[in-house]
Amino acid sequence: MTELRLGFLASHSGTNMQAIIDSVKNGYFKAHLCAAISNNSQSGALERARKEGIPAFHVSEKTHPGKVGQQVIEIFDKYQVNTVVLAGYMKKLEPFVIDHFNGRVLNIHPALLPKFGGEGMYGINVHKAVIEAGEKVSGATVHLVNADYDRGRILMQMEVEVLPDDTPESLAEKVLKIEHKLYPEVLKKISLGEIIIP
Repeated sequence: MTELRLGFLASHSGTNMQAIIDSVKNGYFKAHLCAAISNNSQSGALERARKEGIPAFHVSEKTHPGKVGQQVIEIFDKYQVNTVVLAGYMKKLEPFVIDHFNGRVLNIHPALLPKFGGEGMYGINVHKAVIEAGEKVSGATVHLVNADYDRGRILMQMEVEVLPDDTPESLAEKVLKIEHKLYPEVLKKISLGEIIIP
């Protein structure tokens, strides 16, 4: 069984991060909550981390021009992070960062990959595309991160029904709800050795 030492990367509100924190606190699975980094100094994620007593850092091109990846590694190494969790992080990670953590970098995507992934496919854009394509089912995917957007190995998915009267906003809300279940579930399975990552 791998002892999970989690480092979070988030750009906005950090609700997925919070769902994971809550799951660890209520004993749903075992993990150390080591550090959180955001590229946005005003992000809700940093606020949430500080509230929970998790070391929180703003790292962006403003604070570390040309050295963001290096800084992420330095901070996460200091806190002995062995698994990186992207929770709505809107920057592409450089391959050397992914390699540094032996490919133990997870992301959650608000659609059923490989459909509706790739560049530009984030946030409300994804849900618009799903509805425009006339899909009857959507959902969320947790996958490993590699050098290509949304192309890493899929670890687990959860589905939601797309109803005829769904809007991109209502679909986003439904998918976010299952994201908050799916992410902790995947991490639990990793911690128990039921899902093997590098």
